[in-house]
Amino acid sequence: MKQVSRNRIMQFVVAIAACATVAGCANAPLRTEGSTSSIRAAEEAGAAQVPQASLHLQLAKEELASARTLSGKGDKDEARSMLLRAEADAELAIVLSHKDAEKAEATAAVESVRQLLKDNQ
Repeated sequence: MKQVSRNRIMQFVVAIAACATVAGCANAPLRTEGSTSSIRAAEEAGAAQVPQASLHLQLAKEELASARTLSGKGDKDEARSMLLRAEADAELAIVLSHKDAEKAEATAAVESVRQLLKDNQ
């Protein structure tokens, strides 16, 4: 009989601990630092001047705003998902910005070589 009581008490303690953990996580504030810094980095990379990058930068900003709204409504899981999407779109905006800048540099280098070849003939 004592063994059954101990097992039931342990189950009860574990259940209470699990509930407390879940409740603590549910009340944790939404952490937007990663998404916010990725958006800032995309802006600094010049994403607003590259059409395709600009699109993803705007999506990232909208997804961040949506995440904040969802978090305010208590939908933490969906808010975290939106944050991940925001960060991914911001990172893509950075890559597209760098790609555009590198393409412009390569085109300028090719043109410079052509001009040098033309001058040397």
